[in-house]
Amino acid sequence: MLIGYMRVSSESDRQSTNLQRDALLAVGVDTRHLFEDHASGAKDDRAGLAKVLEFVHPGDVLVVWKLDRLGRSLSHLLEIVNTLKHKQVAFRSLTEGMDTTTPSGELLFHVFGALAQYERALIQERIVAGLTAARRRGRIGGRPQAITGEKLDAIIAVLNGGMSKAAVCRNFGVKRTTLIDTLTRVGWPASYKDQ
Repeated sequence: MLIGYMRVSSESDRQSTNLQRDALLAVGVDTRHLFEDHASGAKDDRAGLAKVLEFVHPGDVLVVWKLDRLGRSLSHLLEIVNTLKHKQVAFRSLTEGMDTTTPSGELLFHVFGALAQYERALIQERIVAGLTAARRRGRIGGRPQAITGEKLDAIIAVLNGGMSKAAVCRNFGVKRTTLIDTLTRVGWPASYKDQ
């Protein structure tokens, strides 16, 4: 059975699924088997997409007018098509001519998968290179430290003088977890942290 899925980015009158609907009906999708969403492709919670993925059965073919109507990114598209494959459901995109029921369509899908994996590896490589370059320039990632410099020196001095952590938090206006994290970061003795 052919199952159709359509999506437009908003519910405004300017955007309509008519073009997609006509294309899907022209290839034999029954009007009773059309699912649609009026939502951005970036949204995870698309009700129509969830319904179509629940509706399909082994042997069905999910048909879309264009690849970008289904997935918000290449990796998301591959995730959906892999879900379909596990359900023994084929996938077909009319505009790109992709059809996983044919050997060439299956090959194209695998090429897309390899490209997505390559893209993820490149992104990871760029992140690591960027962090390394930042460290060489003296920059350390993460949130700025809440307690530093003179304030930290004053807190350690009053803790050495016997003030409780609760009193330090009240007097210096810091949260208990922030105080404990800071003491851990500066290597404060473990025996004191547990008091």
